[in-house]
Amino acid sequence: MIKKAVIPAAGLGTRFLPATKAMPKEMLPIIDTPTIQYVVQEAVDSGIEDILIITGKGKRSIEDHFDRNFELEARLEEKEDAIWLNEIRRLSDMANIHFVRQKEQNGLGDAICYARHHVGNEPFAVLLGDTIMDSVIPVTQQLIDTYEQYRGTVIAVEEVPADKVNRYGIVGGKALSDSILELNTLIEKPSIDKAPSNLAIAGRYILTPEIFPALAQTPKGKNGEVQLTDAMLLVLKREALFAHRIEGKRHDIGNKLDFLKTTVEFALKRKEFAGPFLKFLEEMIEEHKK
Repeated sequence: MIKKAVIPAAGLGTRFLPATKAMPKEMLPIIDTPTIQYVVQEAVDSGIEDILIITGKGKRSIEDHFDRNFELEARLEEKEDAIWLNEIRRLSDMANIHFVRQKEQNGLGDAICYARHHVGNEPFAVLLGDTIMDSVIPVTQQLIDTYEQYRGTVIAVEEVPADKVNRYGIVGGKALSDSILELNTLIEKPSIDKAPSNLAIAGRYILTPEIFPALAQTPKGKNGEVQLTDAMLLVLKREALFAHRIEGKRHDIGNKLDFLKTTVEFALKRKEFAGPFLKFLEEMIEEHKK
């Protein structure tokens, strides 16, 4: 049973400057909901209520978002706005959320090290804080189901175009089923000719405690950072690793174009926006055709 989740959210968000100069990229809203709230909700929907968010300098607004705001609650009570009052209170009650700061920007692998004392000797889920998964069954739940079957590290993967493999961590291995692979290699951002497949790591993991001694032995890699992919290669020498092809769609909110696309897709799913917004998009398309 996976009881704990870790959400790394300490990155500087340089791809979204100047917006992220004073606001965490994880707080960028998709319409009216911060990105990280979708991530926390995925963990909760997967049965996890003990969540550690790894933050950094300038990320205090993430903590505030999931904390109580008594002044706002009182104002909503005065206005008899029960809908928003209940929603605001739900945010602080949706999970047991803890916070720790990554002291230096040394990469995802280093950020995971800060979770060691919180998760102890248990397997745990990792959900990247700038990635939203849109799926019927929560992607984290999909990975938990695979972990329960194989009892080893499970990595979410998705197919990407061959000319984009150099942007991702790429896995290779033997197919056990249509959705599960037993891995024999992982490569961080390989060139096309060195990529073992076009299956890219998709920002969700179930990790075993073996990851911590592996991270301690992992030197800094690309960009002078401790790469989680490199540490998992060391784990692969000691225990089996598995990849799960996700059922759903990944949205990388750290990418400006994907952020715009995600906003449009989610707006078209909202009943109050879908009709008029679709009409607006159609009008804009016609205007640009002229």
